[in-house]
Amino acid sequence: MYQRKIPIDYNCGLGIAMEVIGSKWKFCILDAVSKGIQRPKDLAQAINGITRRVLHQQVGELEMHGILGKTIYTEVPLRVEYHLTATGKTLLPLIEALNTWGLEFSPHLRAILEGGSSVKALQTEEAIM
Repeated sequence: MYQRKIPIDYNCGLGIAMEVIGSKWKFCILDAVSKGIQRPKDLAQAINGITRRVLHQQVGELEMHGILGKTIYTEVPLRVEYHLTATGKTLLPLIEALNTWGLEFSPHLRAILEGGSSVKALQTEEAIM
């Protein structure tokens, strides 16, 4: 079983929040569920690049932390749907704020992330404008 080398600082709100929702995919999962995408197969199709294994792992962690709830319908074939819990719904303004920020700075950040420019070059370019 995995044991942490650095313990969680339960006196640091950011540390706790990052432990619960800090991963590459969790915000994408929460955003998709908030938009009505509830079934695992639909989530996998809606979130570009996520593997089923990672989706299952991340959804399981969100469920374990009380951010997502799961409904299992006993029908053939078995149907599973996820929904935001009351705690999960409190994250919606944060998700929206991060989405807005990402879209606002997309051109600048895309140039950096794709390796075409450095932060320093872009800052110099902005100063000239």
